[in-house]
Amino acid sequence: MGVFILEKLVLIDGNSILNRAFYGIMGNRMLTTKDGTYTNAVYGFLAILFKLLEDVNPEYLVVAFDLKAPTARHKMYEGYKANRKGMPDELAEQMPIIKEILELMHITIIEKEGYEADDILGTLAKKGEKAGLDVTIVSGDRDTFQLATDKVSIMIPRTKAGKTETENYNREKIIEEYGIALSKAHGAGLPLDQFDKEIASADRMSNEDRNKIINSGEYSPSYMWNVNGWLCSKLGLTIKSQTQKCVPQTHSEDINSSTLGMVVKAGNATGMSAVVTTETIEGITIESECIGKVYNKEEFEGKQID
Repeated sequence: MGVFILEKLVLIDGNSILNRAFYGIMGNRMLTTKDGTYTNAVYGFLAILFKLLEDVNPEYLVVAFDLKAPTARHKMYEGYKANRKGMPDELAEQMPIIKEILELMHITIIEKEGYEADDILGTLAKKGEKAGLDVTIVSGDRDTFQLATDKVSIMIPRTKAGKTETENYNREKIIEEYGIALSKAHGAGLPLDQFDKEIASADRMSNEDRNKIINSGEYSPSYMWNVNGWLCSKLGLTIKSQTQKCVPQTHSEDINSSTLGMVVKAGNATGMSAVVTTETIEGITIESECIGKVYNKEEFEGKQID
């Protein structure tokens, strides 16, 4: 009996890779043609493309790009990506060049008004997986990690000193590297007094001090912090104050976590519940909660995790 090999589909996040190539090959002076046209992003993009064609050798290849038109997310929330800097002119002028080259190479380009390249990648990845293909998403954006499955992997390329390198992430590797970090951020395994000192201490700060460490990047509140802000924006409410309370989750018995490679002792924190309370000038209070923790086996009995 012969060996059955899955056909391969490669999906490239065009904007992300072009942006990464632009900054990866910059140096003191960017590459240009004789007439002064910038080419460093084009050069870096093609170097990444040729390497993945050599390493993966896919039967199918698609490059997705963003369009300038507002997406559904912009229409839902006016502040979406409002703090993002615009594309440098030196990079913007290389966009039509790389698209022309891809067309000459007969590589499929997909871009759709109202949608980001991420949306296109996610849709095609799911369709490719359903069709029985081995899917690789090529992007510099780690947000794509949420798309990883047993048949969908993520390739993160980088260009350093003119050399192209790639790092591949399957679901197992993502869980190993990032699941552990997330669990630690939630205080999994900490005795309750240590949890209070390391995790919950920010709860007792003044709004001013808390905002300072959030803006500096020293502290990241739960994602519900931003969700509450989004809700206020959608409801036309003005935020007066916002607080977060981290509440440790515990279990009465030891939990053996193979992902963390540790046993969470009974009574220690298995993770936390983050409760975000937002008070508005209009007198309406919004309270939301999210839970991140190590679950015990009994909590999943009879349930299927998708």
